[in-house]
Amino acid sequence: MADVDLGGDSGHGKKGPGVKKAKKLSTRVDLTPMVDLGFLLLTFFVFSSTLSQPAAIHLTMPDDRKDDLQDQNQAKASGALTIILGKDNSVFYYEGEPSATGANWKESSLSDIRSEIVKKKQSTPADDFVVVIMPGDSSTYSDVVSILDEMKISLVDRYALVNIDEATAKLLASKGK
Repeated sequence: MADVDLGGDSGHGKKGPGVKKAKKLSTRVDLTPMVDLGFLLLTFFVFSSTLSQPAAIHLTMPDDRKDDLQDQNQAKASGALTIILGKDNSVFYYEGEPSATGANWKESSLSDIRSEIVKKKQSTPADDFVVVIMPGDSSTYSDVVSILDEMKISLVDRYALVNIDEATAKLLASKGK
């Protein structure tokens, strides 16, 4: 492992005025075993570590009943809560049917929408309650993920992620969001 090079000294310890001193050479350390140990440790930690699990949201899908497929997609207006995602983490929501002028829209933020979801869920029969989520053109992907997280936290099983229609998009633009 370590090697000391003493040189070609053939004087066998002669000392005196006419004897030249031998050069003192430095020690040389062989690092090959250290590299081997490093690779063994690296291999051990790679094989013994667990890979990170992908984070995914579990979706509850509707039944595949053919007889009332049209009725399945219809929500009662009294039990519907529509959430519209705007830009800069702004959230608009309304209950029931939308008005043409947006008079029944209320504004909230992503951090405060949970209380509105829970309030609506408690005041509506479980079979009638559904949340409709409409991301606006200027909303971000993280806003959509945040609102889906709110659905999971609030234990909402029936929700729909739909495209925003033209009338709603115009109302959202008129509100500056």
